[in-house]
Amino acid sequence: MRTVIPLTLAGVLLAGCSAGEADPEPTGSSVASGPSGTLKVNWGGFPQSWAPGQSIEPGYLRVPYETLTVLGEDGHTVEPWLATEWEQTAMDLTLTLRDDVVFHDGTPFNADAVKTNIEYVRDNGGQFSGALSGVESIDVIDDTHVKINFSRPAPTFLTMLTQRNVPIASPAAIADGSIVTTPVGTSPWAYDASASVEGTKMAFALTDDYWGEAPGFANIELYGIADDTAATAALLSGEIDVTDTEEDQLPTLEGAANVDMLSFPAIRNNIVFFDRGEGGVFEDVNLRKALCYAADNTAYKNIDAAVLDAPQQHFIDGEFGYNPDIVGYADPSKAEAAFEAAGSPAVEATFPAAPFNKQQLEFFVDGMNKLPGVNVTVQELAVPQFISEWNTGKYELGVGNNPQITPYDWYATFFSARAFSNPAGTESDALKAAADAAIAAGTSDEADALWQEVMHIIIDEEALACGFTVQSEIVAWNTDTVSGAAQPTEAWEQNLINYRDLTPAG
Repeated sequence: MRTVIPLTLAGVLLAGCSAGEADPEPTGSSVASGPSGTLKVNWGGFPQSWAPGQSIEPGYLRVPYETLTVLGEDGHTVEPWLATEWEQTAMDLTLTLRDDVVFHDGTPFNADAVKTNIEYVRDNGGQFSGALSGVESIDVIDDTHVKINFSRPAPTFLTMLTQRNVPIASPAAIADGSIVTTPVGTSPWAYDASASVEGTKMAFALTDDYWGEAPGFANIELYGIADDTAATAALLSGEIDVTDTEEDQLPTLEGAANVDMLSFPAIRNNIVFFDRGEGGVFEDVNLRKALCYAADNTAYKNIDAAVLDAPQQHFIDGEFGYNPDIVGYADPSKAEAAFEAAGSPAVEATFPAAPFNKQQLEFFVDGMNKLPGVNVTVQELAVPQFISEWNTGKYELGVGNNPQITPYDWYATFFSARAFSNPAGTESDALKAAADAAIAAGTSDEADALWQEVMHIIIDEEALACGFTVQSEIVAWNTDTVSGAAQPTEAWEQNLINYRDLTPAG
């Protein structure tokens, strides 16, 4: 059986100035007999670094780590977690923290730990550093209160804290550098090196002093089986309990009596032109537009069943930042004229690809290379390498997951001159002025219209991003061993299942 969750159009709410309940309870199911059993999960490739702010797939990250805030079951309301309350103004955010939390290594969770994590992500140039670039300073008031001061308004900062940007890790592990190879968080499950096998299995065991409600499974084992056929065989044989999968595996899985599946919108991909600075391959806006027209995302949707939609912008109708007036690049017949306007240059560039998006990139490249003198090649990488490198500037352009759920975060991650994923370090005066105005508007009624203008400049005027697709995540599990599987509440996160609600079957 395969359950398909339709694409929701619920918008992301701007974070307000007040908090929810002061003493939140985790959303996991309680198990009368207590946690038991071992959940064996495969997401295709281990992280190259476990440090906060790095490119860690959600299904791996959310085993050892927790966040300061979380999204509620509606998928957009910000609720307390490690932070219990908050007070926010245009230029600062004061968090009240839980006082009963310790890291897996025994280090206390407190305001100093929060300061260490936020500064670490901001200052270490990872994928998520851009969204924290507006953090000017952090004041530790006392153990349970920390004040974050902004250099510019950050109205969606609380929403950003629900995502992968700032998983809270042990400051001791950050200080000694061990956090890169050994995750140390505050979740119910601590990394167990003695039960792990390097490159094959990472084991996590239930801690004795977890602050919240106990989960259903006592242990979790994470695997990195990159080959989908091998992962399917492992699921059917009982070697693993849960795996992500692809459309080509559905005939085999749907015929199995002990397998169920869940499909939900989780991935937003698009082309980004990284080498767009002075003298770069994609400096000319007309060249970028030509390749955007040539990469026909609508036609690609028609051949890939995993693609739920092929919009012309990042945000969908109903989300904050969606601009109904954006035209985009839906007409491939305009590619040649735009290419001629660019002077019909010779183009050499490399597209990095992973096994899961190689087909999409090859389709885009086929369209691009029909323009005379254009030679874009696809280079396939192993999954961990692709995840850590696709947006670093090592390649001239790329297609990868864009999980940002607010327009500020998307702009700050890819298009601001200070963004880690803008290795060219270039930003037009028009884009900067529009973004500055939108940021300054904070949570006012004018903010949405101003962010819509930012999106218009990024897409229609400057062709910095195009080829948008909304793709489904397919998660399969063995019903003989696992109960309670459901779509996670985390928005736009692939390779993930609701760990806390899972229980051993029977």
